[in-house]
Amino acid sequence: MTMIDLAPFLPKFAAAYSILLFAALSPGPAVAFLLGIGTARGRGAARGRGAALAATAGIATGSLTTNILTLLGVGVILSQAAWAMTIFKCIGAGYLIWLAWGAFRRALTPAPAPYVTARADRRAFLAGFLMQASNPKSIAFWLAIASIGATQGGGPMVTAVFCAGSFAISFACHGLWALALSSEPIRALHHGFRRRVDAVLGVFFGFAAWKLATAER
Repeated sequence: MTMIDLAPFLPKFAAAYSILLFAALSPGPAVAFLLGIGTARGRGAARGRGAALAATAGIATGSLTTNILTLLGVGVILSQAAWAMTIFKCIGAGYLIWLAWGAFRRALTPAPAPYVTARADRRAFLAGFLMQASNPKSIAFWLAIASIGATQGGGPMVTAVFCAGSFAISFACHGLWALALSSEPIRALHHGFRRRVDAVLGVFFGFAAWKLATAER
Protein backbone atom coordinates (compact mmCIF):
# COMPACT_ATOMS: atom_id res chain seq x y z
CA MET A 1 0.00 0.00 0.00
CA THR A 2 1.46 3.35 -1.07
CA MET A 3 1.89 5.89 1.71
CA ILE A 4 0.68 9.44 1.15
CA ASP A 5 3.42 12.06 1.22
CA LEU A 6 1.73 14.97 2.97
CA ALA A 7 4.90 16.97 3.62
CA PRO A 8 4.58 19.24 0.54
CA PHE A 9 0.99 20.09 1.51
CA LEU A 10 1.47 20.76 5.22
CA PRO A 11 2.22 24.53 4.96
CA LYS A 12 -1.00 25.17 3.02
CA PHE A 13 -2.91 22.77 5.25
CA ALA A 14 -1.74 24.82 8.23
CA ALA A 15 -2.83 28.09 6.59
CA ALA A 16 -6.26 26.73 5.71
CA TYR A 17 -6.77 25.13 9.12
CA SER A 18 -5.80 28.34 10.93
CA ILE A 19 -8.59 30.18 9.11
CA LEU A 20 -11.04 27.41 9.92
CA LEU A 21 -9.92 27.34 13.56
CA PHE A 22 -10.48 31.06 13.99
CA ALA A 23 -13.91 30.92 12.35
CA ALA A 24 -15.06 27.88 14.34
CA LEU A 25 -14.02 29.38 17.67
CA SER A 26 -15.56 32.79 16.99
CA PRO A 27 -19.05 33.36 18.44
CA GLY A 28 -21.81 33.43 15.84
CA PRO A 29 -25.18 31.88 14.98
CA ALA A 30 -23.87 28.36 15.57
CA VAL A 31 -22.70 29.25 19.09
CA ALA A 32 -25.99 30.97 19.86
CA PHE A 33 -27.78 27.89 18.56
CA LEU A 34 -25.69 25.62 20.81
CA LEU A 35 -26.49 27.86 23.76
CA GLY A 36 -30.20 27.37 23.22
CA ILE A 37 -29.86 23.60 22.96
CA GLY A 38 -27.16 23.06 25.58
CA THR A 39 -29.02 24.93 28.32
CA ALA A 40 -32.34 23.13 27.73
CA ARG A 41 -33.52 21.35 30.84
CA GLY A 42 -34.74 17.85 30.23
CA ARG A 43 -34.20 14.67 32.21
CA GLY A 44 -31.01 15.63 33.96
CA ALA A 45 -28.01 17.70 32.95
CA ALA A 46 -26.88 15.21 30.31
CA ARG A 47 -29.99 15.86 28.25
CA GLY A 48 -28.90 19.29 27.04
CA ARG A 49 -25.29 18.22 26.62
CA GLY A 50 -26.16 15.19 24.49
CA ALA A 51 -28.35 17.28 22.19
CA ALA A 52 -25.67 19.99 21.99
CA LEU A 53 -23.03 17.45 20.96
CA ALA A 54 -25.43 15.98 18.39
CA ALA A 55 -25.97 19.48 17.01
CA THR A 56 -22.18 19.93 16.96
CA ALA A 57 -21.86 16.82 14.77
CA GLY A 58 -24.53 18.27 12.49
CA ILE A 59 -22.71 21.59 12.22
CA ALA A 60 -19.42 19.84 11.44
CA THR A 61 -21.15 17.65 8.84
CA GLY A 62 -22.75 20.69 7.23
CA SER A 63 -19.36 22.37 7.10
CA LEU A 64 -17.82 19.23 5.59
CA THR A 65 -20.56 19.08 2.96
CA THR A 66 -19.92 22.67 1.92
CA ASN A 67 -16.19 22.00 1.90
CA ILE A 68 -16.56 19.02 -0.42
CA LEU A 69 -18.94 20.84 -2.75
CA THR A 70 -16.55 23.78 -2.92
CA LEU A 71 -13.61 21.51 -3.73
CA LEU A 72 -15.72 19.92 -6.47
CA GLY A 73 -16.35 23.35 -7.96
CA VAL A 74 -20.03 23.61 -7.03
CA GLY A 75 -19.29 26.49 -4.68
CA VAL A 76 -17.66 28.45 -7.49
CA ILE A 77 -20.65 27.86 -9.75
CA LEU A 78 -23.11 28.94 -7.05
CA SER A 79 -21.07 32.02 -6.20
CA GLN A 80 -21.30 33.14 -9.85
CA ALA A 81 -25.03 32.39 -10.24
CA ALA A 82 -27.06 35.23 -8.79
CA TRP A 83 -30.30 33.27 -8.74
CA ALA A 84 -28.70 30.32 -6.94
CA MET A 85 -27.15 32.53 -4.27
CA THR A 86 -30.47 34.32 -3.84
CA ILE A 87 -32.16 30.97 -3.18
CA PHE A 88 -29.48 30.02 -0.68
CA LYS A 89 -29.81 33.39 1.03
CA CYS A 90 -33.57 32.99 1.29
CA ILE A 91 -33.22 29.48 2.73
CA GLY A 92 -30.59 30.57 5.23
CA ALA A 93 -32.49 33.72 6.25
CA GLY A 94 -35.72 31.75 6.55
CA TYR A 95 -34.10 29.22 8.84
CA LEU A 96 -32.65 31.97 11.04
CA ILE A 97 -36.09 33.59 11.22
CA TRP A 98 -37.52 30.26 12.34
CA LEU A 99 -34.87 30.08 15.08
CA ALA A 100 -35.68 33.66 16.10
CA TRP A 101 -39.39 32.84 16.31
CA GLY A 102 -38.62 29.81 18.49
CA ALA A 103 -36.44 31.92 20.81
CA PHE A 104 -39.10 34.62 21.16
CA ARG A 105 -41.72 31.97 21.82
CA ARG A 106 -39.60 30.53 24.62
CA ALA A 107 -39.01 34.02 26.02
CA LEU A 108 -42.79 34.53 26.31
CA THR A 109 -43.31 31.14 27.96
CA PRO A 110 -43.13 31.04 31.79
CA ALA A 111 -41.73 27.49 31.82
CA PRO A 112 -39.04 26.03 29.52
CA ALA A 113 -40.52 25.11 26.15
CA PRO A 114 -41.14 21.33 26.06
CA TYR A 115 -40.27 20.91 22.38
CA VAL A 116 -36.70 21.94 23.11
CA THR A 117 -36.17 19.76 26.18
CA ALA A 118 -37.70 16.73 24.44
CA ARG A 119 -35.77 17.21 21.22
CA ALA A 120 -34.23 13.96 20.04
CA ASP A 121 -30.52 13.95 19.29
CA ARG A 122 -31.18 13.19 15.63
CA ARG A 123 -33.34 16.31 15.37
CA ALA A 124 -30.57 18.34 16.99
CA PHE A 125 -28.11 16.88 14.46
CA LEU A 126 -30.39 17.78 11.55
CA ALA A 127 -30.98 21.28 12.88
CA GLY A 128 -27.23 21.88 13.18
CA PHE A 129 -26.64 20.48 9.71
CA LEU A 130 -29.33 22.68 8.14
CA MET A 131 -28.00 25.77 9.88
CA GLN A 132 -24.50 25.27 8.50
CA ALA A 133 -25.36 23.86 5.07
CA SER A 134 -27.98 26.52 4.26
CA ASN A 135 -25.67 29.44 5.03
CA PRO A 136 -24.30 31.04 1.83
CA LYS A 137 -21.66 32.74 3.95
CA SER A 138 -20.20 29.28 4.45
CA ILE A 139 -19.72 29.00 0.69
CA ALA A 140 -17.80 32.29 0.63
CA PHE A 141 -15.76 31.14 3.61
CA TRP A 142 -14.78 27.84 1.98
CA LEU A 143 -14.03 29.59 -1.30
CA ALA A 144 -11.55 31.74 0.59
CA ILE A 145 -9.93 28.61 2.01
CA ALA A 146 -10.00 26.92 -1.40
CA SER A 147 -8.08 29.87 -2.85
CA ILE A 148 -5.10 28.77 -0.73
CA GLY A 149 -4.93 25.62 -2.84
CA ALA A 150 -4.25 23.31 0.08
CA THR A 151 -5.09 20.16 -1.88
CA GLN A 152 -4.05 21.31 -5.34
CA GLY A 153 -2.23 18.54 -7.18
CA GLY A 154 -2.62 16.12 -4.32
CA GLY A 155 -5.21 13.72 -5.65
CA PRO A 156 -8.21 12.15 -3.91
CA MET A 157 -6.33 10.81 -0.88
CA VAL A 158 -4.82 14.17 0.01
CA THR A 159 -8.24 15.78 -0.41
CA ALA A 160 -9.76 13.12 1.86
CA VAL A 161 -7.15 13.79 4.54
CA PHE A 162 -7.77 17.54 4.29
CA CYS A 163 -11.54 17.09 4.59
CA ALA A 164 -11.12 14.74 7.56
CA GLY A 165 -8.95 17.32 9.30
CA SER A 166 -11.48 20.07 8.55
CA PHE A 167 -14.29 17.99 10.05
CA ALA A 168 -12.22 17.25 13.14
CA ILE A 169 -11.41 20.94 13.70
CA SER A 170 -15.02 22.03 13.22
CA PHE A 171 -16.33 19.32 15.54
CA ALA A 172 -13.65 19.96 18.19
CA CYS A 173 -14.16 23.74 18.26
CA HIS A 174 -17.94 23.64 18.30
CA GLY A 175 -17.74 20.71 20.69
CA LEU A 176 -15.83 22.89 23.16
CA TRP A 177 -18.61 25.47 22.91
CA ALA A 178 -21.21 22.72 23.39
CA LEU A 179 -19.48 21.36 26.49
CA ALA A 180 -19.01 24.81 28.00
CA LEU A 181 -22.54 26.02 27.29
CA SER A 182 -24.12 22.81 28.58
CA SER A 183 -22.12 22.85 31.83
CA GLU A 184 -24.13 23.02 35.03
CA PRO A 185 -23.05 26.57 36.01
CA ILE A 186 -24.08 27.93 32.61
CA ARG A 187 -27.32 25.96 32.69
CA ALA A 188 -28.11 27.27 36.18
CA LEU A 189 -27.32 30.83 35.11
CA HIS A 190 -29.46 30.45 32.01
CA HIS A 191 -32.32 29.03 34.07
CA GLY A 192 -32.34 32.16 36.22
CA PHE A 193 -32.30 34.51 33.23
CA ARG A 194 -33.87 32.19 30.66
CA ARG A 195 -36.52 34.51 29.27
CA ARG A 196 -34.10 37.41 28.87
CA VAL A 197 -31.45 35.20 27.28
CA ASP A 198 -34.01 33.75 24.85
CA ALA A 199 -35.20 37.27 23.99
CA VAL A 200 -31.59 38.26 23.20
CA LEU A 201 -31.16 35.10 21.10
CA GLY A 202 -34.34 35.98 19.22
CA VAL A 203 -33.00 39.46 18.45
CA PHE A 204 -29.62 38.01 17.43
CA PHE A 205 -31.13 35.43 15.05
CA GLY A 206 -33.49 38.04 13.61
CA PHE A 207 -30.61 40.45 13.02
CA ALA A 208 -28.52 37.68 11.46
CA ALA A 209 -31.42 36.83 9.13
CA TRP A 210 -31.75 40.48 8.10
CA LYS A 211 -28.01 40.81 7.49
CA LEU A 212 -27.98 37.62 5.42
CA ALA A 213 -31.00 38.61 3.36
CA THR A 214 -29.69 42.10 2.60
CA ALA A 215 -26.00 41.26 2.15
CA GLU A 216 -24.41 41.96 -1.21
CA ARG A 217 -23.02 39.02 -3.15
